[in-house]
Amino acid sequence: MGVIEARLESIGLKLPAVPRPVGEYIPAKRVGDLVFVSGQGPVLNGKPVYVGRVGAEISLEDAYKAAQLAVLNCLAAIKALVSSLDKVEEIIQVRGFVNSSPDFYDQPKVLNGASELLVNLFGERGRHARAALGTSVLPGNIPVEIEMIARIKEG
Repeated sequence: MGVIEARLESIGLKLPAVPRPVGEYIPAKRVGDLVFVSGQGPVLNGKPVYVGRVGAEISLEDAYKAAQLAVLNCLAAIKALVSSLDKVEEIIQVRGFVNSSPDFYDQPKVLNGASELLVNLFGERGRHARAALGTSVLPGNIPVEIEMIARIKEG
C-alpha cells in the first residue's frame, strides 16, 4: 500500500473498485504525463449511493459526501491506469456537475467535498483549478459527477 492510500485509510476511507463505464468510453486515459478521468459519480459496487437533486431530495451534507465518493472513484481510475496514487505529481483540474434544484446555489460547497479530500490526501499537490457547475439532471439522477485531470510523475 502506498503513502496516499495509507493516508486515505487513516481518515477512515478506502479506494473503491473502478466503476464500469455505462457507455462507450474508458474510465481514464493517459496522454504523456497527464491522466484525464471520465466523469465519475457517487457509485459503489455498481450502484449509486446517493440519488436525487441537491436542494430537493439530497441535502448539502449528503451532496458533499457524494462528491467525496465521486472523487474517490476518480482516484481509483487513476490508480488502475498508473498502478499507484503515489505517482500522482499533482491534481491539475477538477470539474464538477451538481444535479441542482432550481433554487440551489451552493454548487461550490458541494464540490468542496472533493477538493478538501484531495488537499487532505496530497497536500499542496492536491490544490487544483476547479469548476462547480449546476445542472438540471445527471445520468441516473445522481447528485454529482466529477471529472479530473492529474499530472503523473515520469518514470
